[in-house]
Amino acid sequence: MINKYITATILAIAAGNVTVAQVSRPVPRLVVNIAIDQLRSDYIEMFMPSYGANGFKKLLGNGVVYPNAQYTFFPVDRASAIASINTGTSPSNNGITGMKWLDKSTLIPVNCVDDHDYDGIYTDEKSSPKNIATTTINDELKIATDGEAIVYSIAMDRDAAVISGGHAADGAIWFNEDSKCWCSSKYYFKKAPQWLEGYNLMYTNAVTADNINANITNIALQCIASTGMGKDNAPDMLSLTYDAKIPIDEDILNKQLLQYKYIQLDKELDKLISGIESKIGKNNALFVVTSTGYCNEKEIDYAKYRIPNGTFYVNRTAHLLNMYLGAIYGQDKYVESCFYNQLFLNIKKIEQKRINTSELLSRAQTFIMQLSGVSNVFTSKNLLLSVDGNSSRLRNWFYPNNCGDLVVEVSPGWKLFNEENFQEYTSKESTMPFPLIFYGTGITAKEITTPITIDRIAPTIAKSIRIRAPNACSVTPLY
Repeated sequence: MINKYITATILAIAAGNVTVAQVSRPVPRLVVNIAIDQLRSDYIEMFMPSYGANGFKKLLGNGVVYPNAQYTFFPVDRASAIASINTGTSPSNNGITGMKWLDKSTLIPVNCVDDHDYDGIYTDEKSSPKNIATTTINDELKIATDGEAIVYSIAMDRDAAVISGGHAADGAIWFNEDSKCWCSSKYYFKKAPQWLEGYNLMYTNAVTADNINANITNIALQCIASTGMGKDNAPDMLSLTYDAKIPIDEDILNKQLLQYKYIQLDKELDKLISGIESKIGKNNALFVVTSTGYCNEKEIDYAKYRIPNGTFYVNRTAHLLNMYLGAIYGQDKYVESCFYNQLFLNIKKIEQKRINTSELLSRAQTFIMQLSGVSNVFTSKNLLLSVDGNSSRLRNWFYPNNCGDLVVEVSPGWKLFNEENFQEYTSKESTMPFPLIFYGTGITAKEITTPITIDRIAPTIAKSIRIRAPNACSVTPLY
């Protein structure tokens, strides 16, 4: 294993086209790739006086800090964000458009990691990473080391654990709230490893909403100790998802919970970093920390402040559209279903009737654009062929296998609501500030204020550990 990396370095020197700085940069034995769900820069700064010296302060003071990070697509949620971090590309390539989408064959919502071919371990949920359409950074590490690298992922939620683990991980572990234990899928193990069984026996019923981050730290350190991660010069990878979200209830309670959450998160980062550095050496671990780039917030009563607002009823729009298209092409159900702001057409029926699909989509787009509260309507054809910068973030999100034939954007401040399945959201595209931090092996402290995109994490890690970037990643490393 070590010889592979020595040989690669010798060849790079012999090639004569690599700078001395690149050759001499050390390779970390362990990369810890951390996504913190709903982490915000303004909240980090708000509670800075209450932090210890070795959590956020250590990362910000001793790392390479990019304070102006952003995602290349919209909408963003936990699953799509973590997929982008690990694949180095957007949902339009990696296929993970969100935590759930509508299965076009059944018109039933499915979870992004559902897979009925693999039973759960300590859970009834059947899961695998089959829906990730590209390789991840973890997959590429496994390929580069011929399967010898040790790769694990740990998260509270299964979508975060499975997606950050990738196709080739040794294990993805998440928490089963029903049985109060840590669980996995038979995609990874025939049965739970002994160290996981032991952890569950020791901490059964000890996990609560208040200490989930502490448990993630504990099980991460247990995983490292039990699997031998970071013991040799071949890099290993541990992907973690911490949680910075708070309940959206009363404002006063929110502030108290927010402060508690960020102080506890600071303590867990301290414990994790200190524990890993003491075990494998301070210069042998590379930590990558960022946010999922969105934040659930309390709904604002815009009417109270006389700000433009309203409710767009997507199910009523579907019925009206069916009537409109029926008057043109003959009565039928052309719109089969709705999923949030997406309308799904019965393409098979449209083709059987020998209706020009592009023409029908264009008519539907024009019709919906006339309705109150609509700022824009995109057809699947528009998005697939789009080169317009105004729709680029939506285009980067759109994956035709998982998305509707019509995507409706409601005006800022307007709520989209479906009276049939009670799905709702309020339109908001304002930027949420969050950082990207690299700390550890080969890192010299600096802050770079130039805005950067999250898809550049994967190629940067790949360069750090001397492997290729994921197979749909087309962006350059950050350093």
